[in-house]
Amino acid sequence: MNIEVINGSVTDVLCDTLIVNLFKNVTAPGGATGAVDKALNCHIRKIIRDNPGCGKFGETTVVHTFGAIGAKRIIILGLGKKGELSLDKVRASTAIAMRTARKLRSKTVATIVHGAGSGDLESRQAAQAVVEGAIMGLYKFDYYKTTREENNKIDNLIIVENDKTKLAAIKEGLYFGKIFAESVNYGRDLINHPAMYMTPTKMSEHAGDIANKYGLELSVLEKKDMLKHGMGALLAVAQGSSEAPKLIVLKYQGDPLQQEMIAYVGKGITFDSGGISLKPSQSMDEMKRDMAGGGAVLAAMLAISQIKPKVNVIAVVPCTENMPSGTACKPGDIVTSMSGKTIEVLNTDAEGRLILADAITYAKKLGATKLIDIATLTGACVVGLGDVYSGVLTNDREWCQTMLNAAQQAGEKMWELPNDKEYLEQIKSSIADLKNSGGRPAGTITAGMFIGQFADKTPWIHIDIAGTSDVDKDKGYNLKGGTGVGVRTLIQLAVNLGQL
Repeated sequence: MNIEVINGSVTDVLCDTLIVNLFKNVTAPGGATGAVDKALNCHIRKIIRDNPGCGKFGETTVVHTFGAIGAKRIIILGLGKKGELSLDKVRASTAIAMRTARKLRSKTVATIVHGAGSGDLESRQAAQAVVEGAIMGLYKFDYYKTTREENNKIDNLIIVENDKTKLAAIKEGLYFGKIFAESVNYGRDLINHPAMYMTPTKMSEHAGDIANKYGLELSVLEKKDMLKHGMGALLAVAQGSSEAPKLIVLKYQGDPLQQEMIAYVGKGITFDSGGISLKPSQSMDEMKRDMAGGGAVLAAMLAISQIKPKVNVIAVVPCTENMPSGTACKPGDIVTSMSGKTIEVLNTDAEGRLILADAITYAKKLGATKLIDIATLTGACVVGLGDVYSGVLTNDREWCQTMLNAAQQAGEKMWELPNDKEYLEQIKSSIADLKNSGGRPAGTITAGMFIGQFADKTPWIHIDIAGTSDVDKDKGYNLKGGTGVGVRTLIQLAVNLGQL
């Protein structure tokens, strides 16, 4: 979709559909909506009178203009209560309006920057939110459809601004919004592909495409390399599958003179059967998305390599399947991680923390000075936080707050959980250094703390996206399937760090 910013009046722009907005309880609209209302002989006011709920958040009302203005029709987009408008609501409502425009078979859509007027949002940020909502909200995963609705596609989005002094800020918002949103959609594609396609090998090929296109350093560790490095935890998970494991490393150097190196470590289980501790068959198809953390990291690197912030970032993505077979790791086995720590495997379905243990150790060996791991790690996180918040653990509050600030800017909700030493008792083994399951109580915390044992004193954050990595129905800018959660936070964090 081509996106451009123009200076002018919304009543003059030629398009199939023009999106304007309306706050709840407003009876006489002003600004751009007021200009359209005047051109339509106060028809919008009459609609408000007859349908007072049209300003409700997410409501869309379609009005045909019959040549009165340049647009063939308008969509009145409800923004809810004026004092409650946020950038994330701008994203969500824009997505809803754009899908409505697509249903109307619009080829060219024009919109104002929602919230940048009476909504009191900063123009650049609001414009970025509009673009992100438009691109993410129109996402479709139809690779495997034999018939695609190619004719039902929006080709052009025009952002209309009457105030020339805001154009530069809006164009900057467009630039960032396009990169952020397209990277999220890239991550969604990785997540939504079936496991028969998105194997560890295919993940490494996608990483190679990013590296080749944007000049990143790429290295991929094969099984023989993992054996050489002593990655017994990762290899234990991989040994039940016929698919070869891969450990992907992408390196971006935005400031070669700086010693600090941020590591983004993403869980890349391309299919999780649970191994010998086999999962129930119901919803097991969704376990193709157990690489959502790894997908988020690769997608973030796609954006970072384009934005080019002055920061150094390495992505480390351990990839393997977790399968049951005659060669699979068994409950009760003891494995030796790359760090030298021994692990008693009580449950082979607690595999993500095993591969992340070796990946974090390797990231530190590569020079990482700060760590973030992101993973669909525990069902306990879904029970505790649902599909609204991702869970967070850390060993460094200052580093964590820096990341949480980026998450808030990006519109991704995260909740920090306690990291008290008392919880460590649950993952101590009587016959090894650690055990990979602390049981049901505080399951998200003990799983995260297990990973933290390998971060040791290096500033580290763990993000559990088990509940937020996918949705089962369309909601705002998230469409059924993988959400690409974490991508925008990781990009925003790199951008913020590059500005320090």
